[in-house]
Amino acid sequence: MSDSPLVVQTGNGKPDCCVIWLHGLGADGHDFEPIVAELNLPESLSVKFIFPHAPMIPVTINNGYIMRAWYDIKAMDIGSAQDEQGVRSSQQYLIGLIEQQINEGIAAEKCVLAGFSQGGAVALQTALRINNKLAGVMALSTYLPLADTLENEKSEKNQNLPIFMAHGDSDPVVRPELAYSSRSRLEQQGYSVEWKEYRHMQHSVCGEEITDISLWLQKVLI
Repeated sequence: MSDSPLVVQTGNGKPDCCVIWLHGLGADGHDFEPIVAELNLPESLSVKFIFPHAPMIPVTINNGYIMRAWYDIKAMDIGSAQDEQGVRSSQQYLIGLIEQQINEGIAAEKCVLAGFSQGGAVALQTALRINNKLAGVMALSTYLPLADTLENEKSEKNQNLPIFMAHGDSDPVVRPELAYSSRSRLEQQGYSVEWKEYRHMQHSVCGEEITDISLWLQKVLI
């Protein structure tokens, strides 16, 4: 993962909190860059938004075509035949990014992990296992990967982590049923999930969701 992440800063001071936001399959760090301005965060909240670029790897369901991906997708049923090695590799990369922020003076407790689709899966995977207490995790149009390993691997420090999950009820890529089951698995492990669902939304982000994201970020970062 040699490409440097894209960084966007908000507010009127030196950032004292950060949001590391991972894109979905085939996109790059620029995908969610425009959303920062749309969040309309208060000037008093100085946030460093970090948008990493996934590595270029062959993706099985796309006939081995090389594209940006956080891990391989081996079957159309994305909840099965998961690329555990790829997921864990991206998890380690994300942990490294968080450690970099800590070294630069931003406390882990002021870091939010966020992601869309594949990126959201990696954000969940990492946030629930990292041995640093975080501000929260935002999982958009995604699912819980490697769910069977969570009970033995979860971090006690993030047992009460604020979790925001949002999904479209018409998503043909990450089916709502997979998101529902992911939410249930999280709740079975004692996590509290703030759930938002948007009517007629497919595998995308809508204006109502952006408003909800902004309110949630202000709640966990201020």
